[in-house]
Amino acid sequence: MTYAHSFHIPVMGIGYTVDTPLKVSQYGIDSVISLVDDILLEKLRKMYCEKLEIPYHEITDKIEDFRAERITSYLNLINSLAEKKIEELKNITLEKTDEVKKFFSMLPDNSSLKQEFMRLTAKQFHIPEIKTWLQDNISMGSIDVNIMTKLDKENYSKDELLPTEFNDAHAALRGFANSDLHSALVLSAGMSPRLYGYMEQFEDFYPDADGNINKKIILKVSDYRSAYIQGKFFAKKGLWVSEYRIESGLNCGGHAFATEGYLMGPILDEFRNNRATLGKSIHDIFIKALANKKRPIPTEQLPLKVTAQGGVGTAEEHHFLLDHYNLDSVGWGTPFMLTPDIVNVDDDTLQRLIDAKEGDLYLSDCSPVGVPYNTLRGNSKDIERQGFVDQGRPGSTCPQKHLSFSKEFTEKALCTASRSYQRLKLQKLDEENLPEAEYREEFNKIVEKECICVGLGTPALLVNNIDTKMEGAGVSSCPGPNMAYFSKKSNLEETVDHIYGRVNLITRTDRPHMFVKELKIYIEYLKDKIDAATDSMTEKQEKYFLSFSANLQDGINYYNKLFSGLSDKFQDTKSQILTDLDAGMKALHLLKVKKEK
Repeated sequence: MTYAHSFHIPVMGIGYTVDTPLKVSQYGIDSVISLVDDILLEKLRKMYCEKLEIPYHEITDKIEDFRAERITSYLNLINSLAEKKIEELKNITLEKTDEVKKFFSMLPDNSSLKQEFMRLTAKQFHIPEIKTWLQDNISMGSIDVNIMTKLDKENYSKDELLPTEFNDAHAALRGFANSDLHSALVLSAGMSPRLYGYMEQFEDFYPDADGNINKKIILKVSDYRSAYIQGKFFAKKGLWVSEYRIESGLNCGGHAFATEGYLMGPILDEFRNNRATLGKSIHDIFIKALANKKRPIPTEQLPLKVTAQGGVGTAEEHHFLLDHYNLDSVGWGTPFMLTPDIVNVDDDTLQRLIDAKEGDLYLSDCSPVGVPYNTLRGNSKDIERQGFVDQGRPGSTCPQKHLSFSKEFTEKALCTASRSYQRLKLQKLDEENLPEAEYREEFNKIVEKECICVGLGTPALLVNNIDTKMEGAGVSSCPGPNMAYFSKKSNLEETVDHIYGRVNLITRTDRPHMFVKELKIYIEYLKDKIDAATDSMTEKQEKYFLSFSANLQDGINYYNKLFSGLSDKFQDTKSQILTDLDAGMKALHLLKVKKEK
């Protein structure tokens, strides 16, 4: 089978892409389902079963392993429905010719698959011949899943703590491992030795003698060092990382994991230069581990993909990333949030995203995970949260408790966005008798935490007219800064055409290059950190700021050399890019002066 597209659709929130594979996989497009919310998955499974007249048997929370069972059942349903769609496409009939033409019209123009199809159908559309050819040449896009390793909450049964394998992330992993999918698990949010070790128990993560792996591992990473450490960790267990998915530290949607000033371009360059070494060194460790476990050893080194995502916005950037850094795929999230035929986005949120400008998209501290979070100012969940604060009842009722990690006040962990936690935290604050201005600042830090584990799933309920009585109707938004430059509702074909440069969905003429935008965000991030530490900067903070600044300066020097040396790329924007880089260097110098003062 030929790999169809050069882009993939990353996980977006919890509910935005929860059933996206069912809408795009028949066109050969890879996409990712979040496994955070088993309650949402069960509700959607019921909805699809009723809609398609498929027998439905509820998996209640009375069942011992209900979370894993719900996830397995949902993934099996999505997989079977997607497989049915691709088989209908392959078994072409006169009524299905438009769908087949749609499949090939969306492929990149330089696709050998597309060119062969055009040759095959140039003179006549001979259905029996085309059917035979389709069987051998097209395949379904991968239905991948995502687990945030940090979301591994402990669970209880009748106030008794359950074993580790019933933790949220462990149960989600088991749900995927037991499913029918032949796809990949995307692990994000950092290394989790305990969770990674648990994967050894499942046969599908190991290769057979031919190197086939039923369930592959994708690591979302922010730098080369992290990729090498984690890849080696897996290899020692006889598990192979099939893809390293590099994501911009700050120029992305949702949770943002800032690097210490390392920018995306230099990071991609390091991967390009060391890709063969990475694969070889890890593969040697991997083979030894398989031998020690007396498992089949593949005769050849297994494939290793390197992909990237975060802030890409034009076809020129897309192709540059693929060609210059030898990437296998580029992730596109932002424009798909304005593509309601394949992403779950309610009308209110859609309009807010369309209208959003730079000032409406910001890095907040609203996530209970304790990680900076890219969000949309004034989203309906934020309005709902502020309403509770104004009523004197801050905090969420916390109906799902997926982000319950704090044991500051209780033996059983609470979510920092919950009403229970905020009530206790505010009581403690009251006892400190702080000056009014200081009190108000601390108060706002406590009550700004938002119930995102519900809010990010709600769009899927609203779009499908599923009751939100338990969750409420507030929606959390998680777009990246790139959303400011997209302002059109589009359909799947239009968005794909934008990616490949056949149309342009960006009407603004002032969008900075993705590398420049990330640089600006990092400088602003550093400025905020320095401002917060100005009155009492520690030696440790000073070393951090010096290292951060030096890495940013190295990044700017890299970009100056890169863009100055390009003779056939970014000709219309190169002058502006170099001007922006010079402005970035001057802004960085001013920050150094400020820090020294």
